[in-house]
Parts: sequence; structure tokens; C-alpha cells
Amino acid sequence: MIYKVSYVVQGGEHPGAIANTEDRPQVGDRVQFGNNEFEIIEVMELMPPSENFHYLHATCKVAGEGNGGKS
Repeated sequence: MIYKVSYVVQGGEHPGAIANTEDRPQVGDRVQFGNNEFEIIEVMELMPPSENFHYLHATCKVAGEGNGGKS
């Protein structure tokens, strides 16, 4: 199975990425784009799977950032 993932970074400080992966991204996973590390905070299916492909959207934040005072 191949996951085509659109990664969007909160705050717009990084353009994000589109990547293929064999592992489904999960909330809490960390991904690296260039020299920057991000934590996935949400994963959504964009459209139904087609053959061997799943299409996902993952919202990320800069790794190590707080949760804005929310508990």
C-alpha cells in the first residue's frame, strides 16, 4: 500500500510537502522536511483509496512547540 500524503504546517512558516510513504502517518509521528522536524497533529482521508493508493492530508506543527496553553 502506498500513502500519498499532503503535509500542511500550521502557521504558514513552512510550505509543507507532498510525499509518498509505505507507512500510514499517525498523530504524534514526527516527519522531517529539510532541516526542520514536525509533529503530526491530525490525519484525514482526502478521498477513497484507489487500487494501491491512499490519499491523506496531515496537519503538522513544528516539533517541540507547545499546545498554546490548551490542556
